[in-house]
Amino acid sequence: MLGIWPVRAEGEALALALQARLGGEIYRPWLKPDVTQKQQFAAAYRQQGQWLMLAASGIAVRFLDGLATDKHSDPALVVLDEAGRYAVSLLAGHEGGANRLAYRVANAVGAVPVVTTATEALKPLVVGIGCRKGVSAERIEAAVCKALTQALTQALTLGQRRISQIREIATIDLKAREPGLLDFCERYDLPLRVIARATVAARPWVTQPSAWVQQNVGVDGVCEPCALIASGRGSLLVPKTTLDGVAVAVVQDMNWNKT
Repeated sequence: MLGIWPVRAEGEALALALQARLGGEIYRPWLKPDVTQKQQFAAAYRQQGQWLMLAASGIAVRFLDGLATDKHSDPALVVLDEAGRYAVSLLAGHEGGANRLAYRVANAVGAVPVVTTATEALKPLVVGIGCRKGVSAERIEAAVCKALTQALTQALTLGQRRISQIREIATIDLKAREPGLLDFCERYDLPLRVIARATVAARPWVTQPSAWVQQNVGVDGVCEPCALIASGRGSLLVPKTTLDGVAVAVVQDMNWNKT
């Protein structure tokens, strides 16, 4: 179960919007002014398997003081600023699911997911995907593998071109619930980063505009700009490559040490 903890009444509207997308229970600590929020949170801490706190990260750290005991049993906790800009996986990233929750929260409100666990930091690739409606997970997998094989000629070693080197998949919001894409991500335990169409339109970073995509989606391309936007600091390793209704682009972190 997810607990949503806005620290101020001003955050209630955002909490309600998140609840509508993610479910969960909203706590309103300001209704008990005679008990400190830290005390209230400590009492509720073990009542939920996951927490979403609408607050500054410093507040969350102070609330957690003395509560966290073990990564295998602690509830996951994600911090989202009240402006809805950054969803930070703060506690129990892997075991508790905070990393995945950070992506869910980010996709719900258009925020940037922030994950700092070492496993993710060592994965250098972001893969952008655009696809026709109804494509299967198998077709998406084949297209991704084709792009990764092409990456072999772009200074990646054989071991580094595996799907295990992908940090996240990125796509446009119109494809956020595409069953085949979701199945592919679940199959390989890959987080899905959803980029708003307006953001893609404002950053039309494509090697070759697509008339079909412009007509049907309203942007010049999907896979390349989505991958570049999601990476933030990467460069295009494999430009748009297509296979059986699936378009894939691969971006590699610029500071990735290939030695």
